[in-house]
Amino acid sequence: MQILAMLTMLIDHMGYIFFPEDIAWRYVGRIAFPIYCYGLVQGHIHTSSRPKYLFRLLLIAIIAQIPYNLAINPGGWNVVFTLLLSAIVLVILDKLPTPWLGIPVVIAAIAFMDYFPIDYNAYGLLLVLIFRYTKSYWLVVAHLALNLFYMFYNYWSVQMLSILPTLLIALTPALWGYLERHRVPRWVWWSFYPAHLLILAIFRGIIYNEWVSIEWRTLMNL
Repeated sequence: MQILAMLTMLIDHMGYIFFPEDIAWRYVGRIAFPIYCYGLVQGHIHTSSRPKYLFRLLLIAIIAQIPYNLAINPGGWNVVFTLLLSAIVLVILDKLPTPWLGIPVVIAAIAFMDYFPIDYNAYGLLLVLIFRYTKSYWLVVAHLALNLFYMFYNYWSVQMLSILPTLLIALTPALWGYLERHRVPRWVWWSFYPAHLLILAIFRGIIYNEWVSIEWRTLMNL
């Protein structure tokens, strides 16, 4: 599960940076985010210390921010901030005496995440909530409904492929359980996101400098 998430995220970002005209890379990349949302929910449920869990997310988000700006989006907040804010919402919801009190909390979080340039915006929070509070077939139905809404709301047709890991989680629990048992070392899982962004940012900078050099030599030869 972790290897699949990291690999598909890497493919997604490589396609976004180096092959923006080839949409196939982005389709493959849609597999990654639902797995991270599912992993966040599992971490929220099973962690021995939620404050430490939130602190690790904050630390990774801060470390990854500059590489993310250099490699992907100069003005945006990286996706770990999306996961961090979603995790904070989950903690708040767990502490409320009744689910109805969670409605204004979720609405406020949605407004905040749609106002600021956070990766995936409120879609990320809503998907995390779906993984937290729905099971089995309802998990698939809710995720599909979310994707359909954003397909018309934000024209995210490519996002429809993100339903694939949800289908595996909901409909083939034995297969998904087998995939979950094959884990990478914790330090690899936590460090992969900022590390791969840093490497991609370096390669992007090298390629960009090469383009500048080629253009400069072309002008000098005119």
